[in-house]
Amino acid sequence: MYHTMTKQRKLNDFLLAVTRSVFQDIVSMDTVIMKIMNFAKKLVQADRASLFLVDLKMNQLFARIFDTGQDSNDIHTAPSSPKEIRFPMDKGIAGHVASTGETTNILDAYKDDRFNRDVDRQTGYTTKTILCMPIYIRGCIIGVVQMVNKLNGVFTKSDEEAFETFAVYCGLALHHAKLYDKIRRSEQKNKVALEVLSYHARCSEEEVTECINMQTPEKIPGLTTFEFSPWSVEDTRKPVYVLYMFKDLFKTIRFDLEYLMRFTLTVRKNYRNVPYHNWIHAFSVAHSMYTLIKSTNNTFTPLESLSLFVACLCHDLDHRGKTNSFMVKSDTPLAAIYSTSTMEHHHFNQTVTILQHEGHNIFNHLTSQEYKEVLGNIKKFILATDLALFFGNKARLKELADKKEFVWNKEEHRDLIMAVAMTGCDLCASIKPWEIQLATVHVIFEEFYAQVTCSAAAYM
Repeated sequence: MYHTMTKQRKLNDFLLAVTRSVFQDIVSMDTVIMKIMNFAKKLVQADRASLFLVDLKMNQLFARIFDTGQDSNDIHTAPSSPKEIRFPMDKGIAGHVASTGETTNILDAYKDDRFNRDVDRQTGYTTKTILCMPIYIRGCIIGVVQMVNKLNGVFTKSDEEAFETFAVYCGLALHHAKLYDKIRRSEQKNKVALEVLSYHARCSEEEVTECINMQTPEKIPGLTTFEFSPWSVEDTRKPVYVLYMFKDLFKTIRFDLEYLMRFTLTVRKNYRNVPYHNWIHAFSVAHSMYTLIKSTNNTFTPLESLSLFVACLCHDLDHRGKTNSFMVKSDTPLAAIYSTSTMEHHHFNQTVTILQHEGHNIFNHLTSQEYKEVLGNIKKFILATDLALFFGNKARLKELADKKEFVWNKEEHRDLIMAVAMTGCDLCASIKPWEIQLATVHVIFEEFYAQVTCSAAAYM
């Protein structure tokens, strides 16, 4: 009884060590296989170990990890070892075990007709005794572990029992390693896709050079009036006007000219060609904020003004011409990520993505604290353009004004008035001359009609 309990305790300690080692370091399928083979040899005191995985599509067993048997760590992957070994599932002892699920303990391999001598021929090794056992996961055989040449004598019934328990852990480890490999491959595919998308979503260096070479006017008549028409500026000139407004507003803040132009051009490129929520609208809203800041005599701090202007420029990035309600009801991927203020959260994340592109961080000369403040403000201000939030902000601001409780130096009150200012600039078309208002209404209706068409198609 004591001997049995001692033996079981040693097995439990061994399996605990296996679990810790394997599951704490699942970096690839090959790593897990090498660890399993090393632990398996130690468990039954075998000279060598092999692990064959099942390829159900090809109906084959294969291995690309090889044990040279010189020491416990001398297990390699191809090509430093022989090339990948493959053979039919109905061939050899490993094939028999994979096909039947039976544990096989062979005292003399060459006297067994099932023994596949091809493996010895390819590896140059002589097999004598074999203990071979299937590895299961969810009732399916996913591989076969084969112990070769017991160091002292032959494999015993006790070895079989211990190895059977060990095989359960092997199955779990291989299953998790397979999942890890799939996740890692998916991540790499996503990285490649993002690199490709990022390349195509960025402005070209030719565009940057062309815009920088355009002459920036020293003064633009009528620009500081709310009636200014964004349609009066050619699309190719709009980035130059944005550059002018940046320079005019933020003389005390240092900007890298190329970074600023690259950022502006990439922002333009990331607005979709939808009827209303496009680059022209973004330019118009940014211009309104420019005019507001210019006319308020330094009411806002330089960093607040910078946050407001950039937020306006980026507030509808990658807008699809659909409302938040439509995105949620249509079960779009964006709605699954952001349950509230769906598009506004996406607009902010697109802003951050552009800032992270090489040569696009226009805030690179700010201190870390200033950068944190500006980015936090931009997020608040873009989210404030969600009309679902506007009415609450407006009611709260009106209440403070009516009670004469508004305090300019109170951060909460400043945030409130800046949030309302964002919506005011977003709806700036209503203060333009009548012909501009009319043109804006037409494109808004065009966009809404396109959404209605999509809704109707979805319910047909």
